Amino acid sequence: MSFDLHHLLLVFAAYVVGAASPGPSNMRIMGVAMHQGRRPALSLAAGVISGSFFWGSMAATGISAVLTEYVHALDILKILGGVYLLFLAIKASRSALTSDEKLTKELTAAPSASSFTLYKRGLLMHLTNPKALLGWIATMTLGLGPETSTTTVTVILIGCAILSVTIFCGYAIVFSTAPMIRAYRRARRWFEAILALVFGISGIKLLLART
Repeated sequence: MSFDLHHLLLVFAAYVVGAASPGPSNMRIMGVAMHQGRRPALSLAAGVISGSFFWGSMAATGISAVLTEYVHALDILKILGGVYLLFLAIKASRSALTSDEKLTKELTAAPSASSFTLYKRGLLMHLTNPKALLGWIATMTLGLGPETSTTTVTVILIGCAILSVTIFCGYAIVFSTAPMIRAYRRARRWFEAILALVFGISGIKLLLART
């Protein structure tokens, strides 16, 4: 079956711009990669990817389009996402205000998070982000007409899934390299402050936003 290459390229380009742009999920993956290493960052990225797959499947089946008509459902999702992002902002703020020596002692004493725990954190972050839901709705409808075949939608889902793995795992791999880790250690407190700002602004915007 033939596909409209122009439409497919529009959809993939829109997805790459949305997924690769700096945001809470990407910033969190970057922070874990530079602070804890590649494997924990990949575990977190796997959770984000799973959340992305979930919203993609919802968009493809049309359920997400139905959800957009229920104002209270989206409001609840925004509140949950906003509170969680503010929680992350507080954690990042505390880290930014903590000296390197004190942070080292705290990390040594604290139990390390398991891969599954990090996976759940990434999944929760993406599932409570209504922008991910709305972004997928826009992605699936961009350039697609009412006569779009199921096969074309499937191709879009598979293509975006591959891009999702590439983008989020790419952040985890690149920012866990030795040069990035050294740079993070030199500018850790500044990076954590920026992270807190991004989480805080994103959380407040979600809490204040109403459909």
